[in-house]
Amino acid sequence: MSKKTRRRTGQVGGAAPSPATTEPSPPVQTGPAPEPEPVVLTRLLTEVEPVPVSETVLRGMMRDWRRGRATRHLWDMIQDGYVVLLASVMIGAMLVSVVIRAQGAVSGCDTSGCISARTLLPWAALCGVLALTLMVARIFGPVVASAAEGFWLMEAPIKRARILWGRLVAVILGAAVVAAAFGGLVAALTGSTWAGVVNWAVAAGLGAAGLLAVAAAEQTRDRTWVVRTVQWLVGIVGLAALLVVIATAAAWIEPLSWLAATENRLNLIVAVVGAVLLVGAGILALNRLDEIRRARLVSGGSLVAGMQGAMYAMDMSLMRDILVERDAISRGHVRPTKGHGTGLTALVWRDAQRLVRFPKQMILLVLSVIVPYAVSALGLGVLSPVVSGLVLLTALVPMLGMLRVLSRTGGLARSFPFTTSQIRTAAMTVPAIATLVWIAAVAPAFIGLGAGGAHLTVVDAAIHAAITGLAGLLGAVRWVTAKPPDYNKPMMQTGFGAMPPGMMGNLIKGIDIVAVVTLPILFNWSYWISVVIAGIAFFILRGSMNTDDMRAAQEEQQRQLEANKAAAGGKKKIPPPAR
Repeated sequence: MSKKTRRRTGQVGGAAPSPATTEPSPPVQTGPAPEPEPVVLTRLLTEVEPVPVSETVLRGMMRDWRRGRATRHLWDMIQDGYVVLLASVMIGAMLVSVVIRAQGAVSGCDTSGCISARTLLPWAALCGVLALTLMVARIFGPVVASAAEGFWLMEAPIKRARILWGRLVAVILGAAVVAAAFGGLVAALTGSTWAGVVNWAVAAGLGAAGLLAVAAAEQTRDRTWVVRTVQWLVGIVGLAALLVVIATAAAWIEPLSWLAATENRLNLIVAVVGAVLLVGAGILALNRLDEIRRARLVSGGSLVAGMQGAMYAMDMSLMRDILVERDAISRGHVRPTKGHGTGLTALVWRDAQRLVRFPKQMILLVLSVIVPYAVSALGLGVLSPVVSGLVLLTALVPMLGMLRVLSRTGGLARSFPFTTSQIRTAAMTVPAIATLVWIAAVAPAFIGLGAGGAHLTVVDAAIHAAITGLAGLLGAVRWVTAKPPDYNKPMMQTGFGAMPPGMMGNLIKGIDIVAVVTLPILFNWSYWISVVIAGIAFFILRGSMNTDDMRAAQEEQQRQLEANKAAAGGKKKIPPPAR
């Protein structure tokens, strides 16, 4: 290395430069020392050890969160709804009066048919309550959780059993109370003694609670075939009880006198079996609550949320739509079928094909045939038009699926080259044919089965059956085609606050048509009054005076008039599009 190079690099005598001479000296700090930068540790959530959580404290926090942010309390709602409470008390008093009068009327009938009906109808009601309990438990849960809870609560490091056990107990207790009330009411209406009413109420309550516990235990294993099988068996037993009532009243078989003597023992057996199932299956379900799948819980919770929203609007049709959608999702897919015909014939044929592909819709219609015979056997033939019409309304609603879709989907209905009245007539054709078959099947029941009841001639019985069937059909059409509440219109002031117009009417839609058509027969007036009322109702429900169609026709005429005026004046004017 030359002297010039050593001088440039600062080396003297070939020595290496020192660090002190090459690195710059740090600046002198005159203020406080700066804080050290925080150290960020990046770790995955799967590597973090879960911290145990107290379920009791967590439930307390959730309760405080919900109650602390509530704007109104229960007492405020009670004060606002004093009118509804007063109406409930009055309706309850009227119901008690009706029960007492029914007991006096039914207990006065001492024929074999009446005695058989008083003995077997509570059994049919008990089986119906148990089957309905199993159906509701299979559809909803019985243990459910909301989507929010399934998102964070079911994934937390906690035991699900400590969160869900309260819900299971509440559902079982609620089902027991409702079933006991219904079982006792039916027993009271059939003329049973007050001791017998209490026995039937206890049997129905414990039986429903026990079967609900079985459904909860099956839910932990994510199985439904056991609950479905028991539901069908219980329903068949109830149907057999009704058939025995009818056969005894018609003198086809001998009265079952031994059944009346052993009624209290059979009630006790049902209650004991229900209690055993409640304890055994309930303990098993509580021990398995940790094994319930989150998807099963959230599925039932979403269905409950949808039903609550529909119930808030008092739209029973929307509630049924939600259940139909759930059934379609569980079915998955179907095999397409080729249609036949053109025009309105194609719509009628498609409705008939749908009935053949899904014969489950006919189950309620077949069961409704038994109702007039059971009412007549009980000696209450005067109430048969009203009761049978309401039951027929319920049975015909599943058969009006096409009418429901075309009524709620205006764009789809306008895509057809037919008027509203033509479409509705085509949609009512298949249910009308089914109603004619129903009328022919129940006409003998209106003649009278029990020896103590009123008997009609063949012509009068046929007329009463036809009016009852027509009332049920028109009531079902009214129930399906009723418009939902309109929240764009001014609200109405009620005891519970403001409500949109039409919301309260949703509770009695369909029932009003049945009542108006059948009440003249109930009051022994001329049946022509019922025929005229039914004709007016059919004319309105058919859509012959549809305000939407009339408004659209007026707008179309106005556009044509403006176009003609513009063409006559030599000015080309483009009409505005239709709304």
